Amino acid sequence: MSFKAAAVQMCSGVDPVKNAAAMARLVREAAGQGATYVQTPEMTGMLQRDRIAARAVLADEAHDIIVKTGSELAGELGIHMHVGSTAIALADGKIANRGFLFGPDGKILNRYDKIHMFDVDLDNGESWRESAAYTAGSEARVLSLPFAEMGFAICYDVRFPALFRAQAVAGAEVMTVPAAFTKQTGEAHWEILLRARAIENGVFVIAAAQAGRHEDGRETFGHSMIVDPWGTVLASAGATGEAVIVAEIDPSAVKAAHDKIPNLRNGREFSVEKIAGAIAGGVAA
Repeated sequence: MSFKAAAVQMCSGVDPVKNAAAMARLVREAAGQGATYVQTPEMTGMLQRDRIAARAVLADEAHDIIVKTGSELAGELGIHMHVGSTAIALADGKIANRGFLFGPDGKILNRYDKIHMFDVDLDNGESWRESAAYTAGSEARVLSLPFAEMGFAICYDVRFPALFRAQAVAGAEVMTVPAAFTKQTGEAHWEILLRARAIENGVFVIAAAQAGRHEDGRETFGHSMIVDPWGTVLASAGATGEAVIVAEIDPSAVKAAHDKIPNLRNGREFSVEKIAGAIAGGVAA
């Protein structure tokens, strides 16, 4: 059956309490537009480059205000509430970049820890080492919901097609990619990557994003997006500021896409052999 999905765009700051209040306001707005599934961005609870300051306000899952608020919103509004991710303190002193999906009763249906760590050096001088503070996840899941089979990813995961293909082969019809893309990488690759993951797997992609200039000085790309299995952008937000985008998701469109381009069925195992080329007398041997 079809359902209405919303992606909530935020500009999270350094205070989890304020961010929780902003999330609640925007999620209620999305539910008011008829959305029964609502997704927030990566790091909904806090964007803070100062790791000492971040650790001072981090909480474990049982005491995290974003987890608590997400659960309450799901129960209050009778929706599937997807906190794209938030920073969760772990017992070993590290952090999990963890997403949560709450059912309409407020209970946690799924947790997903970001698998691929954003360890990059950009040519504009930005350098990121997510693995220095965060523990990478190691488990992908496809969750059976009343309205769709749902797969999970977070931000940098979108650059790893094998994750999406594995979930599509396992039956995922909707892929979720909450994110906090940098402005530079977003301008170059955000829409292309989301549409590619949708097209190559014949699935819907829902991606709520952080947007604009944040309190910690970073700038994120925004442009939250919902894409259908044919690669058509059904809804998108702007580059900065808060937004709520909504689109109708009809899982039957997934089967239609797979019937047209059955690449999941047509995929084959193959080997890769690396060979050395040799030049003899100017002619390739």
